[in-house]
Amino acid sequence: HARAEELAVEVFLKWWQNPRAQGEHAEGWLYRTAVRGALDELRRQTRRGRFERLLGFGREAPPTPEHLYAVTVEQQNVRAVLGSLRRREAELLVLRSQGLSYQEIASALEVNPTYVGSLISRAQEAFRKEYLERYGNQS
Repeated sequence: HARAEELAVEVFLKWWQNPRAQGEHAEGWLYRTAVRGALDELRRQTRRGRFERLLGFGREAPPTPEHLYAVTVEQQNVRAVLGSLRRREAELLVLRSQGLSYQEIASALEVNPTYVGSLISRAQEAFRKEYLERYGNQS
């Protein structure tokens, strides 16, 4: 929010310093300059984030062996439960976990898109029930 206010101030400063922009088209000039400034700021933030990730700035401490083991065990548990579900239920859950939309899932599984939500809900409930039956409430 604060950065947006700073950008607005910068735009008005540019407008004030540019006599040609203060005529009858000032509103359009201000709008266009504000949009361009905001887009430039978003690009700058994206670029900075990418460089920081590449150079390792802001990284958390490396995971401990215990954490790595716990993650591995959890992955094995999830795979085991998915393997015990009906094929379509497992497919639904995997596709949804990959970020596919309901329309994309419906197309991949050749089902009516209006049913995908309820099918996923049933698959999640089956997964939850099987997981608790096998491993209890470990989380």
